[in-house]
Amino acid sequence: MDNNFSKKRENMVLTQLWQRGRIVDKFLLKVMKEIPRHQFVPEELIDTAYEPRPVVIGHGQTISQPYMVASMTQELRLKPTDKVLEIGTGSGYQTAILAKMANFVVTIERIPELSRGADKVLKKLGITNVKLVIGDGTIGYPDEAPYDKIIVTAGAPHLPNAYIEQLAEGGILVIPVGDNNFQELIILKKEHGEIIKNIKEGCIFVPLIGEDGWRG
Repeated sequence: MDNNFSKKRENMVLTQLWQRGRIVDKFLLKVMKEIPRHQFVPEELIDTAYEPRPVVIGHGQTISQPYMVASMTQELRLKPTDKVLEIGTGSGYQTAILAKMANFVVTIERIPELSRGADKVLKKLGITNVKLVIGDGTIGYPDEAPYDKIIVTAGAPHLPNAYIEQLAEGGILVIPVGDNNFQELIILKKEHGEIIKNIKEGCIFVPLIGEDGWRG
């Protein structure tokens, strides 16, 4: 069974990421070939883990399709010394990839059951450089700020001020911004105290709920 999933993972990386030509970070491709995505989805949906689509994980949440995970991660331009803030732990799959590529990850999830489930899988995989927080992701996590990189895996109605405040000089923020039906993936970089903004592509995420997001 594990060998079968390994083959599916290799095929996912080859056909959905590398052959598309837009994912060129070799270390990212290596990590995504290693992380067992199927362990982060509900058992009844395990056969769909490596398909090019989101997978429902319960509580109205999803695990993003492999390409979107790779695209957002690549935009972070991660370094081994980076401290990363992730908003929306979800299944923990994105968290695992970040943890393999960066020094330390703080990840926030508003749904306790999801955070606990992610913690269980991460520990099973021996991933220990992660701090899991249950709370309102729209206000960030100032206790560990500043962050070299921030990634938001839910669609925001606007850019929460906390993320800019908690982003380090030279840091990068990746966030989907838009309405409940469609967002644009925004890449922000803080340089000399100013914010440089680029729009990458259209996307659809579950809503970012909280004090400075959508109301639940």
